[in-house]
Amino acid sequence: MRRFWYGKKPKDSSVLIEGELFHHIFDVCRFQEGSRFELLTEESVALFVEVESLQKKRAKVVVQEERVIPPLPQPWIHLCVSLPKFSTLEEILEKAVELGVHTLHPLISDFSFVKEAKKISDSKWERWQKIIVGATQQTGRGELLRVAPLTTLDKKIEEFNRKTKVQGLFLYEGQSPLRLHQALAPWKSQPLEEIWAFIGSEGGFSQQEVNVFERQSLPPVTLGRQILRVETACLAVASILKYEFGLAD
Repeated sequence: MRRFWYGKKPKDSSVLIEGELFHHIFDVCRFQEGSRFELLTEESVALFVEVESLQKKRAKVVVQEERVIPPLPQPWIHLCVSLPKFSTLEEILEKAVELGVHTLHPLISDFSFVKEAKKISDSKWERWQKIIVGATQQTGRGELLRVAPLTTLDKKIEEFNRKTKVQGLFLYEGQSPLRLHQALAPWKSQPLEEIWAFIGSEGGFSQQEVNVFERQSLPPVTLGRQILRVETACLAVASILKYEFGLAD
């Protein structure tokens, strides 16, 4: 069953589709009158629709059924990523959607690819949002991955510290006796709402940043002897968190 992101749930059972969504469904995917598919909405409701009429630039579909999409289970996964090259970030965004990550926090750090928010154009943010929408349609999840505004590592740690029912860690390339599953073990008995994982870009985190993490009691965690690319590290930590906390059930 093909799914397409519609946005805000329509009030009526008859829905008009036009613009970019029309182009994607009917020009690219070649749907016709009588075709059936799902529209995903911001309210986490999927609408099973049938195409009633098709014109050159617009189509009318009729809602046949509705189903509620279960929300992402808690604890929600937050990936706080030192901003890598844009092509790498795009891969991370897609996989984060697929793995059920709740929020991705791009960070400015000592080794981040970008040092100022103004270096990222509006068109780049729009492209990233399209990637998120595309991955959401593929996975069928009921809510879009949230991408937080670009900020510094220090400010993000301050935001983390203002939260309750949350735990965090940072992935460390240096020597650390603490493996990820060991760090997670004592958290499983806690009523956690969120887990924040801080992940460096190429080069990891600087020693000064490591010192900041440690002063904030954020444990350094290793994923093993091999040095992972940032996109691989994001995929690995999200997958492990899903497994350890039963978020894949």
